[in-house]
Amino acid sequence: MVQSSALTVDAWLAEADPARAPCLAKIRAVALKTLPGFPEQMRYGMPAYAKGDAAPAFAFNSQKQYVSLYVSPRVHALHAEALKGLDAGKSCIRYRRPDQIDFELLERLLADTARLDESAC
Repeated sequence: MVQSSALTVDAWLAEADPARAPCLAKIRAVALKTLPGFPEQMRYGMPAYAKGDAAPAFAFNSQKQYVSLYVSPRVHALHAEALKGLDAGKSCIRYRRPDQIDFELLERLLADTARLDESAC
């Protein structure tokens, strides 16, 4: 896992691969819009959204080979059908190319995260 020592998400984005930066900024925008009760912070070297000291409800990162999205297993399970065929684990969804990211699906995942008041990727 690629971890950054950036202290803010703005600093993290400034360090990002320029080819991926627009996609990462869009992921951030969707998270900020869809998770208003989950303050943005840096955790584990990546942007994360969590209430207080709770485990992050959502996080994302730019890995060497892919962009990864982390949602809770409960939310992941609600969208199992939509996630079929993707490189996805119990709570991680990996995209080798940023243009493969389904932002409508991301918004649905995060809306369910907020609705269920999830707190643990």
